[in-house]
Amino acid sequence: MKILVVGSGGREHALAWKLAQSERIQTIYVAPGNGGTALDGRLKNITLSDPLALAEFAKAEHISFTVVGPEVPLAAGIVNIFRDKGLKIFGPTKEAAQLESSKDFAKTFMQRHGIPTARSQTFAATAPAHAYIDTHGAPIVIKADGLAAGKGVVVAMDLQEAHDAVDMMLGDNKLGDAGARVVIEEFLAGEEASFIVMVDGKNILPLATSQDHKRLRDHDLGPNTGGMGAYSPAPIVTPELHARVMREIIQPTVQGMAKDGILFTGFLYAGLMIDEHGNAKTLEFNCRMGDPETQPIMARLKTDLVTVMEHAVNGHLDTIELKWDRRTALGVVMAAGGYPDAPVKGAQITGIPAETADTVTFHAGTALENGHLQVTGGRVLCVVGLGDSVKSAQKHAYDAVDAIHFDGAQVRRDIGWRALNRKH
Repeated sequence: MKILVVGSGGREHALAWKLAQSERIQTIYVAPGNGGTALDGRLKNITLSDPLALAEFAKAEHISFTVVGPEVPLAAGIVNIFRDKGLKIFGPTKEAAQLESSKDFAKTFMQRHGIPTARSQTFAATAPAHAYIDTHGAPIVIKADGLAAGKGVVVAMDLQEAHDAVDMMLGDNKLGDAGARVVIEEFLAGEEASFIVMVDGKNILPLATSQDHKRLRDHDLGPNTGGMGAYSPAPIVTPELHARVMREIIQPTVQGMAKDGILFTGFLYAGLMIDEHGNAKTLEFNCRMGDPETQPIMARLKTDLVTVMEHAVNGHLDTIELKWDRRTALGVVMAAGGYPDAPVKGAQITGIPAETADTVTFHAGTALENGHLQVTGGRVLCVVGLGDSVKSAQKHAYDAVDAIHFDGAQVRRDIGWRALNRKH
């Protein structure tokens, strides 16, 4: 069978890598893919990005089903286009993807359906936004309403930073349409975790828990990024908390969307903040797998992903059970110099070790140019180590990281620190 994976990042490389392990695969096309997918003989990059052109390709090539990685094509309605042509595709429709593409939509939805989240208000003008900040004080969180590639959230620890964020988004229009409205919400203290499930419209299949690291530098310092590393499982998500999140957040979200006349299909990602008492609130929804969480999650998945996806697109997720590697998987992102503000592109990448039973490297911002790997984006690689403990997984990952070289590489050296602190 033939499968199409849409996207070019580390998440898509990990999904394609896992799908390719199935014995039933003839070809996996990745659109547009990256240097890592170009180097894998089981995968074939295609230079298409327009949803309509991708649908025509899927029809002509008799693609069995399509998996969409990133949020932009989902928000543009790629699922609607494919389904209109009778093609099988896993992802939310444009209407359902508003849970991610509009922070205001998501907050209003959560309030309407009683899903635990931070108190908030939405603004389209600077003056009332500034007044709200002065009334509520800091710390406070400013979020661009639309998609901003992981750069639309400012956690302001003082009033000046909060006012500057409003001016940047609403006043200076630095984020374009994404920042035409801002959501200002209360600051929630605690520990973040990523809770990702698959939904077929009715049935929900949870994936392994994970936790990522958003800040650029060690000790959670520096600017927010798309993610500098992640590990799975996340020790903070105990079996009791897992059951509560399913009961209080995930199920009411899927049921609430159905009540609102929008059937949700695809990956549903709840970014959680867990307080010191073990209570979870929803920071945000994504309508896709996380990046870099996908990489360690896929490294741990033992069940044939092709079979899982077939159940998903056919509405039978209630009849499959996932099996996981008992080991911890820990992924370390290697980012380009200048990331996240102005990534330096063009550096040559060398030294990537061959895949082993306990390490695998997924590509993101890379391309194969005349037989050489080059840096083409902000997050360049995600190196995953597997081990019987967080410490062992960490060691395998960093040993591989240390073998890789490109000029200006930025790497956090403390991925997994929260789990290590929890597991003395």
